[in-house]
Amino acid sequence: MPLTLTLDSYGEQLVAQHLRSGRSHSPEQLVTRALESLSDQPEPSQSQKPKTVEEAAAHIRHSRKGMTLGGLKSKDLIHAGHKY
Repeated sequence: MPLTLTLDSYGEQLVAQHLRSGRSHSPEQLVTRALESLSDQPEPSQSQKPKTVEEAAAHIRHSRKGMTLGGLKSKDLIHAGHKY
């Protein structure tokens, strides 16, 4: 059954970027691969989901260990996000 998707401009940019890189040959192939990679990831059980603000904050701190923003500041990203 055919399915039509509408992407926002960011989604369109991501698709175009992947197609230009040659990692995917068509938007359909790209979406199929993305969905397959999502299905490979185990879904968190209800017991694993944070239940309080403190648990959610601890989960975020643990998840982002080793991640950097490449010199960007969180405050600048938040400010930029308010434009949308």
